[in-house]
Amino acid sequence: MTSKSHLHGAEELRMARRQSRALYWFVALFSFFANMLMLTGPLYMLQVYDRVLGSRSEQTLVALSLLVVFLYGIMGILDYTRGRVMARAGARFQAQLDHRVFNAMVRRSAVAQDPVAQTGLADLESVQRFISSPVTMSLFDLPWTPIFLAGIAIFHPWLGIMALAGGFVLIIITVLNQLFSRKPTFHAAVAANRATLIGDEIRNEAETIQSMGMRGAAFARWNGARETSLVDGLGASDIVGSFSTVTKTLRLFLQSAMLGLGAYLVLLGEITPGAMIAASILLGRALAPVEMIVNQWQVAQRAMKGWSNLAELLEKVPPEQPRMPLPKPKAKLDVQALTVVPPGDTRAQLKTVSFSVQPGQAVGVIGPSGSGKSTLAKALTGLWRPAGGTVRLDGASLDQYDPDVLGQNIGYLPQRVQLFEGTIAENIARLSGSPDAKKVVEAAKKAAVHDMIVQLPNGYDTRIASGGGRLSGGQMQRIALARALYDDPVIVILDEPNSNLDNEGSQALNQAIRSLKEAGKSVLIMAHRPAAIAECDLLLVLDNGQAVAFGPKDQVLKERVTNHQTIQQTKALGGVR
Repeated sequence: MTSKSHLHGAEELRMARRQSRALYWFVALFSFFANMLMLTGPLYMLQVYDRVLGSRSEQTLVALSLLVVFLYGIMGILDYTRGRVMARAGARFQAQLDHRVFNAMVRRSAVAQDPVAQTGLADLESVQRFISSPVTMSLFDLPWTPIFLAGIAIFHPWLGIMALAGGFVLIIITVLNQLFSRKPTFHAAVAANRATLIGDEIRNEAETIQSMGMRGAAFARWNGARETSLVDGLGASDIVGSFSTVTKTLRLFLQSAMLGLGAYLVLLGEITPGAMIAASILLGRALAPVEMIVNQWQVAQRAMKGWSNLAELLEKVPPEQPRMPLPKPKAKLDVQALTVVPPGDTRAQLKTVSFSVQPGQAVGVIGPSGSGKSTLAKALTGLWRPAGGTVRLDGASLDQYDPDVLGQNIGYLPQRVQLFEGTIAENIARLSGSPDAKKVVEAAKKAAVHDMIVQLPNGYDTRIASGGGRLSGGQMQRIALARALYDDPVIVILDEPNSNLDNEGSQALNQAIRSLKEAGKSVLIMAHRPAAIAECDLLLVLDNGQAVAFGPKDQVLKERVTNHQTIQQTKALGGVR
């Protein structure tokens, strides 16, 4: 049997869909009986016109009417039941893939700006919405269309020919609808997604836009994308609407034409008036699924595009293999000939970098902008995989650890700090729904931010908006440092940790680094400012992606750095910049 890790993305989707195979068969069975009961109307009219009106029997009319009420009641129950079953089939499909798609979206978005990752959850929802929609039940009814058309031919061949011709024209319209609306619908979806992304970006950076007088330019940028979205959406809607109108008009015309032809055949004495009415009703029922599919074609197209996007996303991001749990590692990091090529790039930003960090050591990583400091941080956290060489934590390569377990062992403060909607406690506890109060406070104290937090209106229960809300950049950075220290990681990686800190914050940062070293943890600090490396024991100098120096800080500073005296004075003053 093929293992899940070797499945193609489309096969993963088909496997999830097959989990509801029994439900689909159940709906198919109910559709069989529901469509059989659709004959109730034509047969009733046939009996009323040919028997009741002829015999003028009120008892027969009452008996037939009671039977019809019962049969329509059963048909309604069957329709209602199969609708509920299909809704649950769609929900099951989404529930089975929610975790997989969410993980794939996060993993892909963390390393690349990929459109299929940005829309992953929306694509899954579009497929679920299609499965639960009336158009899917129309697909179960569609096989009955030729049967009903053949039933019309039983009344008279001419009626059958007209019905088949009308059905054939509707099928052609459906195909043309798909061909003509595919590209406009796709472009409309892309434009709408771009307008949404620009709107989200503007909302997140509203403070910058308002303070720098960019509101007019921002509106023009968003409005341009919005107008493109509206124009493309209207174009797609016009095309689909045109075909929908043609389909509806043609169906109504065919029913009237069926009555006209039937009346002519009645005058010729070749069919009865009941057959004329029954044929018209049967034609409407035969063409109803086709009309529904045409009217709901945008739902189907969105689902097909969503299916394609999901298959591509799952193909790019295969499932993670379960890893054997390893004991909590020691704070020992070995980097050997590490080469890193950023995702989507072809040029290495780190080239054969090697160094080691022992428990209780702090390593400063310095170098000009673009030298590879942030790239090294992402490689050490396991975010970017090495193109060559290895990174080992206590002897085991990073890929031997489950990503969530690795995140618990390696605390990370990224260069660009991002907080999430929720309480400060939830942010420090890494979005845990039930934060461990003891661990939260402990992490805050390690980061020397506890006193600052308790001075806020609601302390640790203070709610913040996405991006930090009214917190200053320094406050956000210190809370993010506490988040990096949560759950007692053995290695802490800090990328430009004092970029937004004032003098007090810098001193608190250095105190946190000293505490980590005393606890036997290892710290790596990517920095430009002298204050950030005041507590470092070792120094790694990067230039153009290569390690040009590594060793004791004072020795490296004397050899490589021109502001050695400034750094020494900074250390003597306790981190004052």
